[in-house]
Amino acid sequence: MHSPSAQLSFRQVLAIPSVRRLWIAQLISVFGDFLAIFAVFSVVTFNFHGTPTQVSLILISFLTPLAIISPIAGVYVDKWNVKATMIASDLIRGVLILILVFAKDLNTIYGVFVLLSAVSSFFIPAQAVAVRTITPPTGLLAANALMSQAIQSMQIIAPALAGLLVQWVGANACFIFDSASFFFSAAMLSAITIDRAPISAEHAARTVFSSLKQGVTFIFTHSAISFVVIAMTTGMFAVRCFGALLSVYVRDVLAAGSAIFGGLNSLIGVGMIIASQMLPRLVRRAGHEMLVLCGLGGMGIAVLATATFGRISVTAATMLGLGFFAAFVMIPSQTLLQRETPQEMLGRVSSSLMSLLALSQVFAMFAAGPVAQSAGIRNLYFASAAMLLTIASIGGWLLQARRSRSAATAPPD
Repeated sequence: MHSPSAQLSFRQVLAIPSVRRLWIAQLISVFGDFLAIFAVFSVVTFNFHGTPTQVSLILISFLTPLAIISPIAGVYVDKWNVKATMIASDLIRGVLILILVFAKDLNTIYGVFVLLSAVSSFFIPAQAVAVRTITPPTGLLAANALMSQAIQSMQIIAPALAGLLVQWVGANACFIFDSASFFFSAAMLSAITIDRAPISAEHAARTVFSSLKQGVTFIFTHSAISFVVIAMTTGMFAVRCFGALLSVYVRDVLAAGSAIFGGLNSLIGVGMIIASQMLPRLVRRAGHEMLVLCGLGGMGIAVLATATFGRISVTAATMLGLGFFAAFVMIPSQTLLQRETPQEMLGRVSSSLMSLLALSQVFAMFAAGPVAQSAGIRNLYFASAAMLLTIASIGGWLLQARRSRSAATAPPD
């Protein structure tokens, strides 16, 4: 696929008022989310003395509705007013988070996370549509990189601040701040103009099943989109298998403690931020699809080195590399999806990808433990590396074959 040569810089993209407001809303909201998530894990672990299974159910409670509801939510996002959908989602989530202030048992916490996930199933594809609508095509890569940087920056900063807040004033302060961050996001979104073309009468008249079928058919008949879906889903499965037991690897293989574990997680975020700064230049040279393949291969090498050497210094370098190459997969893939998908079905396509990513993470969390227990954690990591390298190799071969066919059928100059 041809990639435009003149990519907008981060500064140029942030000069667009609507993009800047959406990015600020994302920054504050994500920061609040990380505070609340850390606080929830703290409450369940230390106040409720939760077992490992009870703690893991927090994440499963959030991922499962995303996997189930997202495809249907995408159908409605393609029909509804995008701005109103995002604002309503923020307001509802702002109220739901406040329930955690009064939660006295695990079932209440699980229920809140199920509801948060259900509402987020509408917000996430609506945000993808908004980014595509308010950003010029040549600025999509930079816009997606900025959104990713917001998440990674807060992933590095928020845990330390959340720990201090929980220790000084309690977990409820984190929940209240997260609630306020959703209301702040809604206020920022209300100032954004999103001029999406009205949907056609044919699409408006389609049933939910018909609309969903149209979106799924598009995904698997469009080579670039199917490439994105397969790359991101398999990559997420392999990385989640790796990340789900990183704490066990730190304890049993590296013979280290929680400080090293926290530092290694932060290095993944640092790697992603570094890579996102370089992507606008790299995409001009290699193209989106080649960067995704390089990212999968680089992630595979990082996981392979982690499993092979078992040393803290090497693991620190590989965590930095894992985050660096993960950005090569996530950001160009999202840009490709937004650029290649027709505007009227972007919600369905984005939500279908989100559903597959959530499913892959749930399956990985269920699979990683038994495999590591029976075969050993290093062998699990070797298998994850093999999966990433295999997908990268197959994808490279298919991409080269497709380019050869296109060159053979192109008319002579």
